Order: sequence, then C-alpha cells, then structure tokens
Amino acid sequence: MKRRTEQQEAIMVEIIQKVEPYVQQQLEHDHSGHDWWHIDRVRKLSIEIAAKEGADPFVCELAALLHDVADEKLNESKQAGLDKVEQWLHQHVNDPDVITHVMTIIATMSYNGGQNPPMETLEGQVVQDADRLDALGAIGIARTFMYAGSKGSVMHEPDQDYSQYDYRAAGKSAIYHFYEKLLKLKDLMNTAYARELAEVRHQWMEMYLEQFYREWNVSDIR
Repeated sequence: MKRRTEQQEAIMVEIIQKVEPYVQQQLEHDHSGHDWWHIDRVRKLSIEIAAKEGADPFVCELAALLHDVADEKLNESKQAGLDKVEQWLHQHVNDPDVITHVMTIIATMSYNGGQNPPMETLEGQVVQDADRLDALGAIGIARTFMYAGSKGSVMHEPDQDYSQYDYRAAGKSAIYHFYEKLLKLKDLMNTAYARELAEVRHQWMEMYLEQFYREWNVSDIR
C-alpha cells in the first residue's frame, strides 16, 4: 500500500467526516437491520480486518460506510442506489481511482444468493467479510428477526418447504434464512482473520438454533 502524505491523510479524514452524517440521514428510517448502527459495526470490522490483512483502511472505511446506501432493498433498484452513491462520491472525492474502487466494491459485495463473482481486490474482500460477519452471531440473529418482522414474515413454519423459492422471494420464515444464507457465510469468508471471527459467531448461531428447536418442540417431549 502506497504511503500517503499528511495533506492526503487530512483530506481523507475530512471525507469520512462528511460521509458519516450523509449515511445517517439516508438510513435514519430503516427498521430492517440495515440502519446506521449496522453501518458503524461494519466500518469498525473493516478497519480491524484491514489492519490485520494489510488493506487500504481509507478505501475499506469509505466503502463500508456507503455500502447500504446503495442496497437494492432500500432503493427503487440496485442501479438507482449505485447512481446515488456515485453522485455523492463525485461531489466529495477528487481521486477517480478511489471512486472506481469504492463503486466496484459496493456493486459486487452483496450476497445475492451466493451468486456474485469473487471480489477482485483485498479491500473488497475486507468489506465483504465485515458485512457478512455482521450477519452472524448474536447480532446476526437479532438482525434476522428484525428484518423478518419489518417484512411481515413469520418466525418459523416447520412444515413449509421454501427450497424452491428464489433467494429474494418474500414470505420465507426467519428461521429458514439461517439455512439459505447465514450458516453458509462461515465458509465464504475471504480473509484469514475474518474466518477466525466467523467461526465463533457461527457456533453461537448453531447453539441458538438447537435451543430454539428445544423450545419450539416443547409440547413433543411432555
């Protein structure tokens, strides 16, 4: 990673200071688990992983802060969200390489049923890992039920087969989401450090599901 001058460092700090209130304003009404606190956790995880893996902390932090502003779940379309983020970047960032890098990360980091191509850069891998880590563990469990509730989905339907549903299809239960996505994420981490963190969070989800089924099926063991 190329060493930056003090002036460049000061400019980057100023950009981060400007993007924070913008993101907070964009996501202030979200109740699906994609709120500012999710962004802040992903930002902090990105910085932590970047330090361990030798990635550019500025690109990682900027992409992490902006990634859900473009999310298709929160915009009319994926392209509309990407256009909004790109417009902000052109207004506040003078380095075209940084803009291109951040936009590439955001455009390709979504899970999308596991169908997205691999991340091309280390920074993209870092931010993708950080976002996926926030879908795991205790926080991931809480966000799963928060999202399901915001969409009017049920908690659990034990006799319902959702396996033929498209990934984005509405109406699937919160518990099914563990199997279609969350329990797969541990093996999809890009970086060594994220894999370490994911292992612990994955175990918490497995323990949670075991306890969930014990309580759900309580009438069967009386």
